[in-house]
This record gives sequence, structure tokens and C-alpha cells, in this order.
Amino acid sequence: MSQTVNVERPSTLQGARLPKWAPLAVAAGSIALGLGISAAAGLDSSIQWALLAAIFFVLASYGIAARVEGRRQAKDRVATSLVWVAFLLAVIPLVSLMWETVERGVKVLDGYFLSHSMGLVTDTEPGGGIYHAILGTLEQVGIATLISVPIGILTAIYLVEYGRGRLAQAVTFFVDVMTGIPSIVAGLFVLSFWILILDMGPSGFAGAMALTILMLPVIVRSTEEMLKLVPNELREASLALGVPKWRTIMKVVLPTSIGGITTGVMLAIARITGETAPVLLLVWGSTFINTDPFDGPQASLPMYIYQQYANSGGSGAAYDRAWAAALTLIAFVMILNLAARGIARWKAPKTGR
Repeated sequence: MSQTVNVERPSTLQGARLPKWAPLAVAAGSIALGLGISAAAGLDSSIQWALLAAIFFVLASYGIAARVEGRRQAKDRVATSLVWVAFLLAVIPLVSLMWETVERGVKVLDGYFLSHSMGLVTDTEPGGGIYHAILGTLEQVGIATLISVPIGILTAIYLVEYGRGRLAQAVTFFVDVMTGIPSIVAGLFVLSFWILILDMGPSGFAGAMALTILMLPVIVRSTEEMLKLVPNELREASLALGVPKWRTIMKVVLPTSIGGITTGVMLAIARITGETAPVLLLVWGSTFINTDPFDGPQASLPMYIYQQYANSGGSGAAYDRAWAAALTLIAFVMILNLAARGIARWKAPKTGR
């Protein structure tokens, strides 16, 4: 008996391919070329040679790939190159900002700085701290959260579960309008009503009301999207068992989407924590500790940074305190974002294998 041996032949559809290290080599060559042209032309800015290197990288990726792999694969290489260039354009300024803030902020950032206020320390003197600003930020953001979270979640529930007709359209329209309101406009609105008309005076609560206006549309929009992701089959199954609609929302819809809702709330808190304009108009700031957000001016981290930097002249103790407060604020916002991601993963539905 003759035995047939199957011999695998190489596919004729597979063309020539560039080695895996080719993009790195092209990137290195583009950087060297960009540096060389910048040095020859006398360009001192690092941004200029970086843009030249990015242009050379994209053009070289297309030219080499078109010659070796063909035009179709070259287009794919160009798309990949553009993605990497866009990624680096976004990451490099962020890394540079973080590096600069950490490098300058750690000079005076210690336990004393976090546990003391400015008190009787002038802006030109060393010492002092941000305890009063941290306390004011926590109280103002906390009050804004207590006001906006119930209103925002209930508004989203109405739009998704009950909203029909012109009223729902009007609510959606005003939520969209509020999303684009500048923070200074929210501050001016509360200033004219709370301080000028009602003559209540500056306070942490006045700033919290302006922050609530900025926080509400974020919560409404994020909660609305999370509620829409809940399958209608879950609602129908609950209603088919005779469960009232309000109880279905409380026991089925909200628990299913609680992870996404919590994430949206945390991101909304992080969004308003760094607002300066409403605080500048409504809270006014103070160098002393004020634990009562309803009476008298109060400090906050964004305003503390603004005041210290404005009075520093670009150097001195106030300049170092401004950078240290900025580092503290960035760390606070970063913790909120990490907490939001952790809650989203913790509450995400588990898929069995």
C-alpha cells in the first residue's frame, strides 16, 4: 500500500513582513532626526523637536511599510502610528505636570503642613499649613454631595422609568444646558440670590450651593446611562410577579446599577473638588480654622493655592506652600478616581466560567 504524505506548503497570501523591532527602530531614527534638525535650526523648545519626530515617525512608518509590506498594510501601520503619537501627546504633558508638582510640592509637605492652619503666619513667612483649607473643602464638597446625589438620582429615575411627554423633554433639555454652564456663572447666580438679595453673607454653604449646580448634571447623566443598561427583562419579570413598580426600582433596578451610579457620583465629586471661581465669589477664604460652613468665610484648597501663588511673586515660602497644596489636591482627586474604579470593579457582575 502506498502511503500519501501531506506536505504543508507556505501560503502564497502571506507577504513580506517587517520585524517586530522595526517600529522601535523607526521611532529611534525619527527622534534622532528631529533632534538633529532642531539643533541645526537652533530650535530650543522640546515641543518643536518632538513634533518633528512625530511627523517623521508617521511618514517613515508609511514609506517603509509600503515598500516592504504593501500599501494596504502601510495604511494600517500609519493608523497605529497615529494612535501612538496621540497617546504620547496626551501622556507626556500629564507626566510632566505630575513630575513638576511632586518635585516642587514635597519641599514643605509633611505632617505639620497638613495639621496646621495659616493662623497668624503671613504669606512671606515660612511655616503654616493647609488644615483649614482641607476642612473647608471637605465640608463644602460634602454638603454639595448630600444635596445633589438624592436629587440627581431621583431625576434620572424619573427620566428613565417614568418620564414621558413634554415635561421629560424639558427636564432633559435643562440638564443638557446645565452640563455646559461655566463654574463662574453658577457662582454669580448664587452670589446674586444668596448674598445680594437675601443678604446672607459669604459662607461655605453658599459655595456648596454653586458646586451643587455643577455636580447635578453629571450625576443625572451618569445615573441615567447606568439605569438604561439594566435589561428590561428584569423589570418585566419583577412586574409579572405582582411587584409594584416603585419596589421593582428599589429592589431590582438600583441594586443592578449601583456600581455604575456610585462611580458616576465619585467622578462628579472629583470634578467639583478643584473648582476655584465659585469659592472665590462665595466663600472668600480665611486663614483661620472655621468649622461652621453656615457662618462666615471659609477656606478651601483651590482658593488656598490661588491666594498663595498670587502673593508669592514666583518664589518664597508662599510659592512652596502653593505647590504643596496643589499636590495634596491632586492626590485627593486621584484617590477619588481610584475609589470609583475599585467600586465599579467590585460591583461589576461576576461571570462564571
